[in-house]
Amino acid sequence: MAAGTNTADQLALLAEAPLLQARNSAAFWVATGRARGHEVIRRRGFLAVAGDERAGLRVLIQEPGLGADEVAEITALASRAAGPVDAEDPFSSTDLSHLGMRSWQMPVMLRLPGPVAEPAMEVIRVRGEEDLRAAERAVIAGFELARFAPYRAGEMFPVALLEQPGVEVFVARLEGEVAGACVTVVVNGFGSHYWVGTPAAFRSRGVGRAVMLGSLAHLVDVPVTLTASRLARPLYESLGFIAATPSTWWSSQ
Repeated sequence: MAAGTNTADQLALLAEAPLLQARNSAAFWVATGRARGHEVIRRRGFLAVAGDERAGLRVLIQEPGLGADEVAEITALASRAAGPVDAEDPFSSTDLSHLGMRSWQMPVMLRLPGPVAEPAMEVIRVRGEEDLRAAERAVIAGFELARFAPYRAGEMFPVALLEQPGVEVFVARLEGEVAGACVTVVVNGFGSHYWVGTPAAFRSRGVGRAVMLGSLAHLVDVPVTLTASRLARPLYESLGFIAATPSTWWSSQ
């Protein structure tokens, strides 16, 4: 872990990681919802973004153990969602099995402040629409997001996303092409990563590591969280991330 951070501080931050991830995810999806022009619904225990038939409904659990009224409202939102339904519970404490969606778990991971190595390829912070469109295509391909097919420019990453506080988009270039992308969000002194994606044609060439290193270079002074897939976890561990707790995800797709 980072030099100058004692064991007690490390343990405290690891214990706090689910809450940090919950709050940061909420900030990210509020920014995304605003940029897309979708409805943002805030409650004590959850936040939801209600999109169209392609974006669907996103639910972010914000507190462990929701009350029956909050679960009932999530159920109602899911029943009238215009498209797919996705829910994220970093605390793994709210049962949404009655919605009939598939569920799985991924670890919330934490990296304490500290330096990172230089990426092995060019990584830039996106400033204009051309690079944003390339990042959008890389993420859609990398995550195989069939809901956004056929491709519509600006649907997933509107230009307005770059204007949202704390939000940055990064791309990695390999042989002159955008080969990977990610989004970072910094809020209340903590950072997090989203949509770390590499299209199949560029995998196993160090692109994921490069885009992580390039984006982490802007976050060396703050703790950073993310939620890791099984395949990506070894990469994140090699970059100094430590698994804190399982997060439960639900999806209608």
